[in-house]
Amino acid sequence: MSFTVIPAIDLRAGRVVRLKQGDYAQQTTYDVDPRSLAHDYAQAGAQWLHLVDLDGARGGSLENLEVIEAIARDGMRIQAGGGVRSEADVQRLLGAGVSRVVLGSLAIREPETVEGWLALRGAEKFTLALDTLHRDGAWTLPSAGWTETESRTLDDLAPWYAARGATHLLCTDIDRDGMLAGFNLDLYRYLASAVPTMAVQASGGVRSLDDIRAARDAGARGVILGRALLEGRFSLKDALAC
Repeated sequence: MSFTVIPAIDLRAGRVVRLKQGDYAQQTTYDVDPRSLAHDYAQAGAQWLHLVDLDGARGGSLENLEVIEAIARDGMRIQAGGGVRSEADVQRLLGAGVSRVVLGSLAIREPETVEGWLALRGAEKFTLALDTLHRDGAWTLPSAGWTETESRTLDDLAPWYAARGATHLLCTDIDRDGMLAGFNLDLYRYLASAVPTMAVQASGGVRSLDDIRAARDAGARGVILGRALLEGRFSLKDALAC
């Protein structure tokens, strides 16, 4: 099985940022042009790039589409999301050159709608982002940029999507996001067992090359790297070598 290392760029007002645990009040802004950063990642050998429109994730509209489109024109394969609420949004991202549309809040709130898109466009056009918090013995699924609580759980929804042919699942342990505390390996072992047909992307907390190897060994098929790369904890070239 292949294993993919995917650098991430989070966008807010057209700038590169990172949040801690999804908290918009705990933002770090990086003095780097997102298109230049994407180019650097491509030059290092990355085959995929993960882009998040944080304005869209919270507000419900694609507010950084021009930046996403500019990066896509440079030739990288991109999975992107944040603010996707309709089929028109899906078409806008695909039309902008995005290879896979990331569906988060909508995948939680309207699974039947997403099921229809999977059937219409094919599973390879989508990555489902079921980001989670472990609370009261269950993996809960916050939405709207992690600002609202939903009744559906990861335990229910991930197998539901797997049974309907979804193949790409991005899962972040929100408690670890941006905290440089290492991946939640128990989460990825659980998903490898619960949805073995899905290629799970691990996200949230990577701090070292050993964390990448550990996620791979826990059953993840890919990792998303954000803050650790921006802060130079290791090089993307070394991460890709994992």
